[in-house]
Amino acid sequence: MTDLLTYAITVFTGFFAIMNPISNMPIFLSLVDGADETTKRKIGKKAVLIAFIIVTAFVVLGKFIFELFGITIPAFKITGGILIFYVGFEMLQSKKSNVHNLKETNVDENIAVSPLAIPILAGPGTIVTAMNFISKVTYFHMAVVVLVFAFMCLLTYLTFRASDFIANKIGQNVISVVGKIMGLIIAIIGTSMVIDGLKLSFGLTT
Repeated sequence: MTDLLTYAITVFTGFFAIMNPISNMPIFLSLVDGADETTKRKIGKKAVLIAFIIVTAFVVLGKFIFELFGITIPAFKITGGILIFYVGFEMLQSKKSNVHNLKETNVDENIAVSPLAIPILAGPGTIVTAMNFISKVTYFHMAVVVLVFAFMCLLTYLTFRASDFIANKIGQNVISVVGKIMGLIIAIIGTSMVIDGLKLSFGLTT
């Protein structure tokens, strides 16, 4: 039982480092800027639900999916890195998404799926982390990984729900600055993923 608890804590730590809800809050606020409260709640709920489904699918069927479509980890990292870099670059440029027109269009669907669910919440880092945790383990351990990720999704949703309250307390200017810093960090993470993918592709170790 102690070993299982240690395993669960290790899994939680890994997921938290990859998809830290606090660091994702400025990204969420930037993407839903101008939307009403109901729409924000809908976007947040849909994003974490889609992220949970995607990661759970990879936990259960990850190796089969990769083999079926001939996907390699290096290709996965490179593609995901490019997507993450693009999101970070747009945040640095202070580009507003079409979320300003949410009341007239169905943009909320697109924002929930991309970039929130993919690649911010359920990106290459999260999926590869999940698959690393379930390599050579029992089905019971796989269930623990799914439950821990579900808890992470709940924490993320609650953070999104409280994002306006937190923003009002610390100020919009601070959120804007943090958002730009997060944009830079996300772009760097994306670049790092591309570099890691290239290293794996060419068998480089440095």
